[in-house]
Amino acid sequence: MSTPRRTAIVTGSARGIGKAIALRLVQDGYSVCINDIQSSAAEIDALVAEINSSGDQNTSEPPSRPRAIGIAADVSSAAAVEAMIKESVAQLGPLTLMVANAGIAQVKPLLKVTEEDIDKVFNVNFKGVFNCYTQAARQMIAQGDPQTAAGVAVYKIVGAASIVALKPFATLGIYSASKFAVRGLTQAMAMEMAPKKITVNAYAPGIVGTPMWDEIDEGLGDLTGRQKGESIKHYSKQLIALGRPSVPEDVAGLVGGYLASQDSDYVTGQTMIVDGGIVFT
Repeated sequence: MSTPRRTAIVTGSARGIGKAIALRLVQDGYSVCINDIQSSAAEIDALVAEINSSGDQNTSEPPSRPRAIGIAADVSSAAAVEAMIKESVAQLGPLTLMVANAGIAQVKPLLKVTEEDIDKVFNVNFKGVFNCYTQAARQMIAQGDPQTAAGVAVYKIVGAASIVALKPFATLGIYSASKFAVRGLTQAMAMEMAPKKITVNAYAPGIVGTPMWDEIDEGLGDLTGRQKGESIKHYSKQLIALGRPSVPEDVAGLVGGYLASQDSDYVTGQTMIVDGGIVFT
């Protein structure tokens, strides 16, 4: 009798860290719902096609369900997240892993931050994670015992924090605050979900070569007078013990390789740093 395929939703996965996490999960036997905003629909479709045409490396049997589907949805809307989860379950089977990866950054001194800035950043980085955590938990609880429903010991919820959830950066104040909030939410959610056989953890990347960090680099350059690309080089040299910025696959190794695997079944409420040696705890 075959083991049911584990299934995951990865938000913000059309590119960057989210894409790397989704590809790692597929490599390790997951079926994955690729999610991003509507403007990224073409990238969602391209990634889904890439995954479904690649063949399953974990079995010679043809899958009864697709290995990947794509759903464009705004995570800042609880209703949109709920609908996405329902559609994913209908197409892929019981939800065993939610990766709330979607996020945005903002470089701006705090005295110049507006109410609109706060709403924009927190709507995605905190409210979006909250929606994914809570809607996924409701679905998992409704599915019943994870071993019976999906052949896993525990359900898993994972969220995107950042090293600024532990050590804020100047001019990244609102972004840092939103990630501090994710860290606190992760701890509280872990305590409440433990009796339901759901673990809740977060991951904290540092400086990563992604489109988001390109935006941060540009914003820091505007404030400091550095040319494009110079800020990420400067901070990588000054701050990272291993001497290089990370790549998305570094983060995917922690999230897909560990937090999504059975090796982390006894880990909950943690925010795990993957930054090459910037923040030491």
